Amino acid sequence: MDGEDDTVKRESLLAFPTEFPIKVMGRREGDFAQGVMEIVMRHSPGFDPKTMEMRPSSKGKYLGITVTIQAQSREQLDALYRDLSAHPAVVMVL
Repeated sequence: MDGEDDTVKRESLLAFPTEFPIKVMGRREGDFAQGVMEIVMRHSPGFDPKTMEMRPSSKGKYLGITVTIQAQSREQLDALYRDLSAHPAVVMVL
């Protein structure tokens, strides 16, 4: 399968708009949760911060955050993932 066919196949797996959960794991420090919220709101202005789910790790060193956005496009999701991954306290974005 060439690259173009692969891209078309990936894009067809989601129908937009759609609710899309994103999990962010990061070091529990400073303004980690606030930073995640600001990045999400920049890419999804309709996001309600009250819906953020946060779970600390068993030893409290890390914080898992789940946000669910109303995704409008693959490009929106790609940009959001790039910005979240660039945050200095973020360890992983799923």
